[in-house]
Amino acid sequence: MAALRALSAAEAALLLLLLGCGAHGLYFHIGETEKRCFIEEIPDETMVIGNYRTQLWDKQSESFLPSTPGLGMHVEVKDPDGKVVLSRQYGSEGRFTFTSHTPGEHQICLHSNSTRMALFAGGKLRVHLDIQVGEHTNNYPEIAAKDKLTELQLRARQLLDQVEQIQKEQNYQRYREERFRMTSESTNQRVLWWSIAQTIILILTGIWQMRHLKSF
Repeated sequence: MAALRALSAAEAALLLLLLGCGAHGLYFHIGETEKRCFIEEIPDETMVIGNYRTQLWDKQSESFLPSTPGLGMHVEVKDPDGKVVLSRQYGSEGRFTFTSHTPGEHQICLHSNSTRMALFAGGKLRVHLDIQVGEHTNNYPEIAAKDKLTELQLRARQLLDQVEQIQKEQNYQRYREERFRMTSESTNQRVLWWSIAQTIILILTGIWQMRHLKSF
């Protein structure tokens, strides 16, 4: 196995950030026709896995219970250019996976595919969503069992994956900086040309006023 190179201070700090922010879970409430979207900043060539499950509000028990099999969710993912990366129908509990090919903000939208109002008698549908990005999508116990890795080899594999994710994050940050620089330069050029245009208009207005006053 290839030897691990020493991490710089910046890479080590970014590694700690990735360890804490590579996966996150939440839950939210939606109505029957309501769509809920989330924005996820993802580097290019990065795998994303989303796990979700739904619960319906039960008036009798006044609590959320597991959804019926007839209830499902539609998941749609768009890349920063607005192209549809994933659009698929799932059940009341499911798992979706996609790989980013363009760095930037990806839009992840979910909405119910049910049209039966009886399922929404209480008007509440709770969706639990867990999104994992990059090396956090790897199932390391399964990898260790499949490749027959020792604990040390598995840890080295994890570190290699984390370093690779750090490089992707660094490339993405450079990409963002480049776009910001181009936007700033474009804005500065527009401001410069607008200032020049204002100056020319003021000069022409002054010349016209002087000629107009001389005619009296």
